[in-house]
Amino acid sequence: MTLRPAVWLVALAVVVVDQLTKWWAQAALLDGRHVSLIGDYLTLQLEYNSGAALSVLRGSTWIITATMVAITIWLITHIHRARGRLGVAIIGLALGGALGNLSDRLFRGPGPGRGAVVDMIGYYDWFVGNVADIAIVGAATAAVIAVWRGVYLLEPTPKQVRAKAEAARLRAASMPEDPEA
Repeated sequence: MTLRPAVWLVALAVVVVDQLTKWWAQAALLDGRHVSLIGDYLTLQLEYNSGAALSVLRGSTWIITATMVAITIWLITHIHRARGRLGVAIIGLALGGALGNLSDRLFRGPGPGRGAVVDMIGYYDWFVGNVADIAIVGAATAAVIAVWRGVYLLEPTPKQVRAKAEAARLRAASMPEDPEA
């Protein structure tokens, strides 16, 4: 089993940038002001989100926290299977984003598992997000494109390798013999 330190480095970079921008937003935008970056289309504004993306399930923070813990555990248990630089980058981005937002859920008020995520990047009137959200969406988008293009992001498990070998053996056994051979 390989620890894949590169995955952890990508995840750590995402968590650090995410937490620093959240800290900055709480210090610089606490007075409720909005900073326009590109008109009304891209702004900086401070919001606390107790829901999921797009503020879905607001008030059900514990459900979101439990789901995020499960996803984080899945990512951590699959790090060793990351295949190639793309697999490392995608798993690292997803893990970093999950840990960035999960840390808000666990360590911010009103209490463990019920904390609101700090958001500060406003996208028109659609939603407000953060760096962790960008990492998660970027990882998900890259994963979908990679799978669509037939790129494998994870090494197969021993069970998958055995199943593939058995399928090939059965195909070979079911082929008729060449009478000219």
